[in-house]
Amino acid sequence: MDPFDLLLRGTLAYDIVGVAVRVAAIVIVPINRRPESAMAWLLAIFLIPYVGVIAFLLIGNPKLPARRRIQQRRANQLILERTAGMGGVPVDDPGPPWLASVVELNRNLGAMPLVTGNHATLIDGYADALDQMTAAVDAAREEVHCEFYIAAYDDTTAPFFAALSAAVDRGVRVRFLYDHIGSARTPRYRRLVRELRRSGVEWRPMLPVQPWRGRYQRPDLRNHRKLLVVDREVGFMGSQNLIDRSYNKRSNRRRGLRWQELMVRLEGPVVDALEAVFLTDWASETGEEPDARVRVPDPALAGSTLECQVVPSGPGFDDENNLKLFNSLIYSAQRRVSITSPYFVPDESLMHAVTTAAERGLDVELFVSEIGDQPLVFHAQRSYYGQLLRAGVRIYRYPAPYILHAKHVTVDEDVAVIGSSNMDMRSFGLNMEVTLMVSGAEFASRLREVEDHYRAVSSELTYDEHRRLPRRKRVVDNLARLTSALQ
Repeated sequence: MDPFDLLLRGTLAYDIVGVAVRVAAIVIVPINRRPESAMAWLLAIFLIPYVGVIAFLLIGNPKLPARRRIQQRRANQLILERTAGMGGVPVDDPGPPWLASVVELNRNLGAMPLVTGNHATLIDGYADALDQMTAAVDAAREEVHCEFYIAAYDDTTAPFFAALSAAVDRGVRVRFLYDHIGSARTPRYRRLVRELRRSGVEWRPMLPVQPWRGRYQRPDLRNHRKLLVVDREVGFMGSQNLIDRSYNKRSNRRRGLRWQELMVRLEGPVVDALEAVFLTDWASETGEEPDARVRVPDPALAGSTLECQVVPSGPGFDDENNLKLFNSLIYSAQRRVSITSPYFVPDESLMHAVTTAAERGLDVELFVSEIGDQPLVFHAQRSYYGQLLRAGVRIYRYPAPYILHAKHVTVDEDVAVIGSSNMDMRSFGLNMEVTLMVSGAEFASRLREVEDHYRAVSSELTYDEHRRLPRRKRVVDNLARLTSALQ
């Protein structure tokens, strides 16, 4: 056959396959996917069809494997059955009138009830949070359940791991979960594994990407939760990982970067809900059934009236529980909304909620970091600033060398949210997160004090200043924004 004719036929076949791929993508990609995400995938497939298709096959499915989703549904049903008749807002509740509808939303999506009779203490010191968690483990009598997105054995966390080992030695059952990819890509990961093996702790990597062992799902689906439960009496949750404040990276140390976090210490019936989150994740990784371990929260166990509701979310659920919670709270707000998120890359619905709140005349403020530790996310985030500022949102930049990694929201004077979830599309669709909604003026006031500190030390970004951003930076920001929707 003539070489030219062969080349012509090969080119024609390549073009036909390319057209077929594009046509198939138009049918397949938009199924059960938000429009901006579908458009980003279609753009990638149309421009670079073969590379785009391979990427879609690897990371295009935003849900966990069917087995894990079924297990989550079973856990939700169990919790609903065990807490039947609970979870409503008390008749004499002093909170806002719209609270009941948000509680019902959370209940329908994440199964956990609203429970009263809790105590909650904010911890905004990095070392203080580690010290308090270590002290709680030292006091453990029966069991310790520990779950962190990133865990590392280093000089900062060594006392905590020593407390875990000592607890095992005195007969306490200690179970430990860490995210496989999140922890494995940090320096000295093998040192962590050696310490866990040596200590006698029961441990598992979460969402392991180990195809040679038959363990595989989309590799960027991650368990981003951070929580600790001791004897079902004390719980901790929030934004802080179990690692040195520098994340043990030379580049961070050269820049002098330090992470600023916020954790909350909990006592009362809400700790049972936090325990249920851990047990569900433990069952997913080990195959153990959590049925006999899920308890009915009893408000009589504590003497306060603080109302708390745990809201788990992630690709194991059918809906984006945290996104719906954030949108509902912002639309319900009557006076003010304060948002703290290190990675603010909203989808269209959240962007509308935030800008609409400002345009309704509410005081809306956003606390972010002046600098970023993840360049692509930092540029994508900055691409939204112009629209936010035009709507009237005030943006405060927490000063370098700190990375403001705390994640919380306050609404009016009564309701607050704190947890592991950022306000970005990754946290809404790809990460397993845990969020705590609290109804109580005293707790909201304490969180407002933390926000007042942020405001006092931060610089406010003005619209004129943002407009002076060089064109080349705007181009980079907008290109990064396109990639943020690839879910």
